[in-house]
Amino acid sequence: MARLTMREAISQALWEEMERDPKVFIMGEEVGVWGGTYAVTRGFYDHFGPDRVRDTPISEAAIVGAAIGAALVGLRPVAEIMTINFAFVAMDHIVNQAAKLHYMFGGQMVLPLVIRTVGGGGRQLGATHSQTPDAVFAHFPGLKVVAPGTPADAKGLLKAAIRCDDPVLFIEHATLYQLRGEVPEGDYTVPIGQSKVQREGRDVTVVTYSKMLDTSLKAAEELAREGIEIEVVDLRTLRPLDMGPVLESVKKTNRAVVVEEGWKSYGVGAEVASRIYEEAFDYLDAPVKRVAQVEVPLPYNRTLEQMALPQVKDVIQAVKEVL
Repeated sequence: MARLTMREAISQALWEEMERDPKVFIMGEEVGVWGGTYAVTRGFYDHFGPDRVRDTPISEAAIVGAAIGAALVGLRPVAEIMTINFAFVAMDHIVNQAAKLHYMFGGQMVLPLVIRTVGGGGRQLGATHSQTPDAVFAHFPGLKVVAPGTPADAKGLLKAAIRCDDPVLFIEHATLYQLRGEVPEGDYTVPIGQSKVQREGRDVTVVTYSKMLDTSLKAAEELAREGIEIEVVDLRTLRPLDMGPVLESVKKTNRAVVVEEGWKSYGVGAEVASRIYEEAFDYLDAPVKRVAQVEVPLPYNRTLEQMALPQVKDVIQAVKEVL
């Protein structure tokens, strides 16, 4: 297997799917001539041409609205929103139209639409450009929400999303583009809606996804040196949410910590913890602990920003508390 960065894995998935299916095309701000804000589509414009790599005006509502129309007439658009913070401008199109059209028209139409966007903090972009509102979008039935934490999953899940007949919000973390990992070559897909145990353990179950997977795995390495073995379960997809591996792990370890970058209130961790209580309460030997971002608009100052975001030490502390 090749060892690729997250950026390279995502780019490879897009390229391979565009080569495989002529109905797949890319649209968004600066995706063409510029090659994408994060250089994911660099070289695509010269190879596939302006009909399949379309630079758009600075209007998220126009991008998503046009992509919905294209999907309804049989194309497979991959619409890029530069940052998930800008998705709020297209909120009606995403959650009120794309997520509901298949259901409201009795299944007479499909909507094979992928919206690629970038979320998360840690790059000193200020409070309005550094949010992790994943749970907001995962709240809406009809919209699949995917948030990979490894290069291999990024490639496999994006290819699966492009082939899916449902709208998919594909969230890439801003600080993971340089993360390296082994990525299978060729026609490799990962099923949407399947969680995965990324590290085996016996003492505590840590449930996480996206950037916090890397943070949790680093915590696991430090804890292992103290003789504490945590099992790390990666959700990978927030809707549909696969709790099977989570519950099986909790039944083995009898303790759980949920780690997310978003705010704790009304978040992914709240949902996961609630389901653990509902479906595995009798197996718990301690209350479920949640690790999340401090509930303030994320500061611009780097030191304050890092203080607000969940760190390895926070995961370690939570694990020791449930033990």
